[in-house]
Amino acid sequence: MKYYLDLFSPETYEAFLRSDRRISGFRLRHQNAASRIQPGDRLICYLTKLSRWIGVLEVETEFFIQHTPIFYDSQDPFIVRFNVNPLALLPIEKAIPIHDDFVWSQLSFTRTHPHNSYRWTGKIRSSLVQLDDGDAGLLENLIFDQAANGQIYEYDRDEYQKLISHQVRRVDKTVSVTVPNGEEELSEDDSQPLEIRESHRIQALLADLGSKMGMKIWIPKSDRNSVLQEWHDLDSMLLNILPLNYDDTTLKTIEQIDVIWLRGRSIVRAFEVEHTTSVYSGILRMADLMALQPNMDIKLHIVAPYARREKVFQEIRRPVFSLLEKGPLSEHCTFISYDSLQELAQLRHLSHMSDTVLEDYAEEAE
Repeated sequence: MKYYLDLFSPETYEAFLRSDRRISGFRLRHQNAASRIQPGDRLICYLTKLSRWIGVLEVETEFFIQHTPIFYDSQDPFIVRFNVNPLALLPIEKAIPIHDDFVWSQLSFTRTHPHNSYRWTGKIRSSLVQLDDGDAGLLENLIFDQAANGQIYEYDRDEYQKLISHQVRRVDKTVSVTVPNGEEELSEDDSQPLEIRESHRIQALLADLGSKMGMKIWIPKSDRNSVLQEWHDLDSMLLNILPLNYDDTTLKTIEQIDVIWLRGRSIVRAFEVEHTTSVYSGILRMADLMALQPNMDIKLHIVAPYARREKVFQEIRRPVFSLLEKGPLSEHCTFISYDSLQELAQLRHLSHMSDTVLEDYAEEAE
């Protein structure tokens, strides 16, 4: 028997609780990971946004693909599925906070970090990651104890309800959106030189990673001098002109994107670095690009400190970005934290890797 991680957002957990609780589903990109899971294996369930452990599911079948909606009334995205037996599911007030002192001090991926660190989050970046047997055994026992006669962990019920997304009907399907409360607007003091330098450092890191993988690199001309102080373009991978055949409006939009990876005359990936409190500018550029060129098929990424993760997801899922002709921005644009990027940069033999390695570090707005 092996243990794997099953991530739920507040929205998907509430939907699962309303269902018959016999199927756990994942996005198509998890198919390879799902193929390793066998009947009898167990899924340890974690609630994102509230950072709590919430349940244990026993896998009863090998994975299967099924498009019949379960949690949504049309085009349910969680089509890679298992039949499961819910061994324990905790109500929110009994769900176990990962920051509880006992839990934090016992888990192998948290105990060496201070509570305010984000370096441990790589372990819970994606569903179906295999868990260490010791960690899984600890969590399973704690969850079973909580289900039987556990303590109450207080939480703000009003704030929790705000985390559950609204539903908006498109012509082709129903999508989940969020309506940010507007409390985190950009102030006059937010754009400091230190933040600008940090942004350029991350642009340089992205350029270095892409060039090592054999990509040509585009950086906006206004940022080049600063980025080249951090990144030494030894192989002359930086482009002076974009080799693209689009209309002027599209080209001007593309030219302002923080970092672009190209192979030949095709854009492979585009990155916007969002370091300040507001995360609007880069997301708006990504949305503009999708609106101008709905048939363009490239990977879009917002790169930001992990502390900005939920803010990025809130903005990506605004109604205006969920009604684009190409489809919701949240289905085409993922989040990569600074820490994940640094982790990727430590990998050996990057020159022999495909850009698809980024999929292991990118997070979707569930």
